[in-house]
Amino acid sequence: MRPRVFVLVLVLCAVWNVSSQSQVKTRAERTNYIETSRYDDVVTFLNTVGTGSPLIHITTFGYTFEGRALPVAIVGRIQNATPQAIRASRRLRVYIQANIHAGEVEGKEAAQILVREIASGKHAQWLDSMILLIAPIYNADGNERVSLTNRGPQNGPIGGMGIRANAQGLNINRDNIKLDTPEARSMVKLLNDYDPHIMIDLHTTDGSRHAYHLTWEAPNNPAVDPNIAKVARDEWMPAVMETIKRKDGWALHSYGDVDGQPPERVWTTVEDLPRYTHKEEVLNFSHANAVRIRRVAEDADARSLVGQRLSLRSRVKRSDVKAEILMGDTEEEVHPFSGQTMLRRLDVRKPEQMWLESTFESTESERVPSAYYIPAVLTAAIERLRAHGIRLESLDQSTTVPLEEFRIDSTQVAAQTFESHQERTVTGKYQVIERTIPAGTYRVSMKQPLARLAFYLIEPRSNDGLLNWNFLDDALKDSKTYPITRSRD
Repeated sequence: MRPRVFVLVLVLCAVWNVSSQSQVKTRAERTNYIETSRYDDVVTFLNTVGTGSPLIHITTFGYTFEGRALPVAIVGRIQNATPQAIRASRRLRVYIQANIHAGEVEGKEAAQILVREIASGKHAQWLDSMILLIAPIYNADGNERVSLTNRGPQNGPIGGMGIRANAQGLNINRDNIKLDTPEARSMVKLLNDYDPHIMIDLHTTDGSRHAYHLTWEAPNNPAVDPNIAKVARDEWMPAVMETIKRKDGWALHSYGDVDGQPPERVWTTVEDLPRYTHKEEVLNFSHANAVRIRRVAEDADARSLVGQRLSLRSRVKRSDVKAEILMGDTEEEVHPFSGQTMLRRLDVRKPEQMWLESTFESTESERVPSAYYIPAVLTAAIERLRAHGIRLESLDQSTTVPLEEFRIDSTQVAAQTFESHQERTVTGKYQVIERTIPAGTYRVSMKQPLARLAFYLIEPRSNDGLLNWNFLDDALKDSKTYPITRSRD
């Protein structure tokens, strides 16, 4: 929900002088892909490849729950790899993140190889227009909890892989809003420090048995800046799919899983909630369109949202007609060490006509005010807003302003716990009030780069906001009004 181009890449290539760096191997390569890299392997690999290359700057961007420093390789023709210097470079900034689910190992290995290829001289033209920030092992704690059976029937690596959750037992890919994990807070700090225009998140599917080599997901929430969504979905990914099909003969499609029974089966995407990190693409498009992509992202930051209506809730939209989906097939194999059944993908393509559910439409929206007013006692909400990088100002004196207050008609708390929370939903409507705002109240101006995110966090009816994640529960006890007010204009 940050006003940025969020894109996911599973096809990686890469840049610099040919040297001994090209001989450094990942653990996967050294073991003929029987094993996957552990945390120490990744850190050693990055430090070794980075030594002697002026293009590779190795640093860290935060910590895991168990205290492991999160490594990131900053790649570019820069003398100084500080956030300030990188932001001042006027190059397109691309953040590549892998291993958010530590059993999904391919992205972690590919990201390391990308750093090595850059150090050994490939695709030098990329660095004319871009600076890359490459974080191969985001869920480092989960990565170390290796078991032969962590991914069920996934075919390899047969030496085992990590787990989906972090050391807290939380799915970091559901934590981009509530920020309950140190990993998510570290990632958000990186985004605020370096301010990338593009984010690429690498996953491995274990869903439907389709015939696509790669699937992708572009920004799909109706509240996303429309220009960002248009470029990503209507131009970027079609161009990537066509290029890969022409060069490699690979079939790609937007991400989906199959639901229902023939002949009414549906190819449906993941939820559009901001708590997820999703997407995919190829860096050549980023390089060729660097100036335009940077302009689209920066225009989204600068554009005022005040007075507009933005989506708060949505539903998946079904296509008007069925489309061809390529389904595949698998065969069973026995894991040589665990005896567990594994599934090997077969080179089979079976076309099937299905309904597509790949986009969303808004079901509820609200007007963006010029400001929100947050009582100082709402410390949990204030802390989360600050952690996201949203600007707040404390009023140094009381003031009387025309406001709107949300009157609560009903409240519902989920019976089941999800990610250590029981999500809350309220119904109601805004009413006009006149009130004196006391000194010390926090004002959130909606004329700031992260206004779109602030709106989604603060609005009471948001399906992924502060109220939803219980940060306002104490203030809502026996209350008929939402504790945060907003300006009338």
